[in-house]
Amino acid sequence: MSAAAMVEVVLPGKVEPDGLVVRQGVVPTAGPGQVVVRMEATGVSFAEQQMRRGRYYDQPPFPFVPGYDLVGTVMATGDGVAPGLTGTRVAALLKVGGWATHVLVDAADLVPVPDGIGAAQAETVVINGITAWQMLHRKARVRAGQTVLVHGANGGVGSVLVQLAHTTGVHVIGTASARHHAALREAGVTPIDYRTEDIPARVRELAPGGVDAVFDHVGGRSVIDSWRLLAPGGTLVSYGSASTRDDTGSKQWPVLRLLGRVWLWNALPNRRRAYFFNVWAGRALSRDRFRARLRADLTEVFAALHRGDITPVIAAQLPLARIDEALRLAESGTVSGKIVLVP
Repeated sequence: MSAAAMVEVVLPGKVEPDGLVVRQGVVPTAGPGQVVVRMEATGVSFAEQQMRRGRYYDQPPFPFVPGYDLVGTVMATGDGVAPGLTGTRVAALLKVGGWATHVLVDAADLVPVPDGIGAAQAETVVINGITAWQMLHRKARVRAGQTVLVHGANGGVGSVLVQLAHTTGVHVIGTASARHHAALREAGVTPIDYRTEDIPARVRELAPGGVDAVFDHVGGRSVIDSWRLLAPGGTLVSYGSASTRDDTGSKQWPVLRLLGRVWLWNALPNRRRAYFFNVWAGRALSRDRFRARLRADLTEVFAALHRGDITPVIAAQLPLARIDEALRLAESGTVSGKIVLVP
């Protein structure tokens, strides 16, 4: 392959995993304020699983290149960007565009990756780490000695959330299928099998006074149960609607229904709070403030990774060209941690 060739994965429409198209193109040129990042690691997150079904709340029109985040090395800089950035390892949150060997990114959106952290390790905590950190510390504001419930405690976000909560001195109850329980117990989590156990009944046994926070990516019926499990002063953070992934019809409706519930619950005088977490919130109002917050929080996450507070959980590492396999594996529900894609 020539040095000037780029490889990218295109999502052409609502297709099965083998319907994604791997194509070659020309390496992009950095414009003013931009850099070209040579991708070293990107990943499959839940957002792409929804996107291929046309179910992600604000996905662009087909066709497009998915890829929510990436880690890589700056290989070229545009006008107005410090040339010294060339050769540095960086991470970026993109929403789309990461499934390519070379990606154009605004220099202001880059977060430095500390020395001593590998690209694949760093990739496991970009979207997952920022989501977990902000939900724990900016929304729920957890404190040592509290008890929280994490749905999908073995998943991409859940596994990081569990570890960050643990380092804060928080007791975690986590839902997962039975095959993941031994690993969760080892991580200090009290596991509940969501397939065979009555989650609300079991949580009430473990925390009779309610839990201080619930982190719920399931949506639908689960959110109502989650709200009812809160202790006075507790916080529900809903961050998705996984239960509607395979539904047909409006992709906006599940989110709007969740937002309506959150608004209603917060309007009631009940000493509990509910949030619908969106990592992009505030970006339209002040891009500078959004970027500063993202950089600060991801820097904290990378520091936790560097200290060993978070162990990067890589479920599998596959080349970009095997995207169909990677996506199928991510959607199988059989793996723990992150599916990482490399060039």
